[in-house]
Amino acid sequence: MCGDSTNWDEDAYRKSILKEREILTRTVFRTVWGPSKDGSPDTIVIASSDGSITSYSIPSCISKLPLGLSNSKVQQLLGIEPDGFLHGHDGPAYDVKFYGGNEDALLLSCGDDGRICGWRWKEFTESKVPINLQGNHVKPVLDLVNHQHKGPWGALSPVPENNAIAVDPQGGAIFSAAGDSCAYCWDVESSRIKMVFKGHSDYLHCIVARNSTNQIVTGSEDGTARIWDCKSGKCIKVIDPVKDKQLKGVISCVSCITLDASESWLACGSGQNLSVWNLPTSECVSTISSHSPIQDVVFDNNQILAVGAEPLLNRFDINGMTLSQIQCAPRSAFSVSLHPSGVISVGGYGGLVDVISQFGSHLCTFCCQGL
Repeated sequence: MCGDSTNWDEDAYRKSILKEREILTRTVFRTVWGPSKDGSPDTIVIASSDGSITSYSIPSCISKLPLGLSNSKVQQLLGIEPDGFLHGHDGPAYDVKFYGGNEDALLLSCGDDGRICGWRWKEFTESKVPINLQGNHVKPVLDLVNHQHKGPWGALSPVPENNAIAVDPQGGAIFSAAGDSCAYCWDVESSRIKMVFKGHSDYLHCIVARNSTNQIVTGSEDGTARIWDCKSGKCIKVIDPVKDKQLKGVISCVSCITLDASESWLACGSGQNLSVWNLPTSECVSTISSHSPIQDVVFDNNQILAVGAEPLLNRFDINGMTLSQIQCAPRSAFSVSLHPSGVISVGGYGGLVDVISQFGSHLCTFCCQGL
């Protein structure tokens, strides 16, 4: 028996198929823990491949786990609607950070459109607009756009993307790692570029601020990390994680970097290798090999958490010994974020986010839902 196609809506059908594919291929590029009055890990903010910036309540996610079922059995079924939603960028949103703390904090994001946007966190969280009407309900108080470069005969280049950002609230600065192989220092008050850091030969993947020494560290597709002086804009140190030059064609870019709390130790992810550097002595103290490319790292005191193109959260000591490996939901993870309480979030392919306790147990796993 054939179905009745009298009222068939071809456009609606096509849109539904595209929506399903978008959900399946959505990627979480960055997770960050939101400020809270009591310091508890209650809120995660997420930057996704659809350009959205969303916030999720972790207690709410945990409460929605079906009774009698372990989290591992329902992780693919638990689609969670966000508490807050912003149309952040035209194209993927790659990074999200907080500038300042508590109620005065700015929520910053950057993306493929070459913009850095900033919203007041308090205004965002206290909005009474229904979630299905959110997106542009909170206007950014900061909107920075990368400059285009002039070529022959006055032709303008595309606006270079921003792949990562770092902040220096005391200095009133935001740093960006751009697709034109430069890093930029933006003055928050004037919304103008204060300094351009030139020296890499290919686009930048990552950036961290070393505020105690008024420096920044960048990682690039050219396979090096560089330390820059923020006063002069000059590169003062080039770090090459790959000592064997014959491996240059095999080992890829410096995809991720992180500093410890003392800002004396630097970890660099380059291809399947993770190198740990003592910055005062400029020495590499250990090199760790992984089975897959490393895509994000963060220090946890004197230990290192790393995620990459496999469903594992790896924990290493500073000498390169593997301490633990925890199975994660994303088949490929692009972000690991550590809350001061020790709770960890891992985000990646499929729009999946894993929340792991300080004891290594899974608190909840959810799939980000778009609007």
